[in-house]
Amino acid sequence: MSAFDLPWLVADIGGTNARFGLVTSLEARPTNVAVLAGADYGTLPEAVAAYLAEHAGGVRPGAACLALAGPIDGDHYRLTNSHWAGSVRDLGIPYVRLLNDFEALAVSLPHLDGDELVSLGGPAPHHGVKAVLGPGTGLGVGGLVPVEHGWAPIPGEGGHATVPVLEPRELEIVRALQAQGLPHVVAEHLLSGPGLVRLHRALALVNGVTAPELTASDIVARVDDSLCAETVEVFCAMLGTFSGNVALTLGARGGVYLAGGVLPRIVERVRASGFRARFEDNPDMAAYLAEIGTVLIVAAQPGMTGAAAWLRQRARTELVGPAAL
Repeated sequence: MSAFDLPWLVADIGGTNARFGLVTSLEARPTNVAVLAGADYGTLPEAVAAYLAEHAGGVRPGAACLALAGPIDGDHYRLTNSHWAGSVRDLGIPYVRLLNDFEALAVSLPHLDGDELVSLGGPAPHHGVKAVLGPGTGLGVGGLVPVEHGWAPIPGEGGHATVPVLEPRELEIVRALQAQGLPHVVAEHLLSGPGLVRLHRALALVNGVTAPELTASDIVARVDDSLCAETVEVFCAMLGTFSGNVALTLGARGGVYLAGGVLPRIVERVRASGFRARFEDNPDMAAYLAEIGTVLIVAAQPGMTGAAAWLRQRARTELVGPAAL
């Protein structure tokens, strides 16, 4: 078996779940998709072996592209919110490429169909630099830049930028967290699934009320609970400011795309929230931001779509040259 022989293995691996699939032809989307709980496996090679044996008929992929939620250094990886770390050389696959998970999401953007995207305000995205970000187990950020033969992804760790505070209530929240031993509050501390829990707890302190310990799923489900409703509203507003900051930083006039496990559960609440107003709220660049579309990715497995697209572009470059792109 040589590099780029089909099938290919693609994966989108986060701090909680590892999603795997197979690509069986150059134009096909991933099939044999399976979601494995990361906590059930001690290492990434164990999870890959289990997927191939139990969900892919024991095939031997000629190539793989794995999107991981954490920093990448050549063939080495370390998940930010998991103990998995190591080298992909241990997988025994002829050709393996690692992508940051939001780098893979960025690559997916030109390949998503209309019904896989929901507008969150502004004009429709168009050709140009794009940004993608989203709250899940953590807060990921990436970009996509048009180049001569397609697109080039930009990985990043923007979720660890300092938290975007604009309103007095948000400053009170940050001070409450600092008083509890979190001296430097970054965006991911509040704009993520665990961040929703932390935000709910901090708002209870600010409001001087006692609140039960709830999961992120509990918080978004309790629409009639005033503290939960306030938590979601503050979450959406701060996410709007953070998204505007990312758009300005990258010059993402081609659109800002939101993803992750949290937002698809609360689509209409995001649209009815202060998200878009806060996105545009800038003393000098409001008109610039108003011309940038914001959309939510609701596709089932966009990270794997991006991983497959990256392999397809790489295979065509290696096998038949750049002119094929």
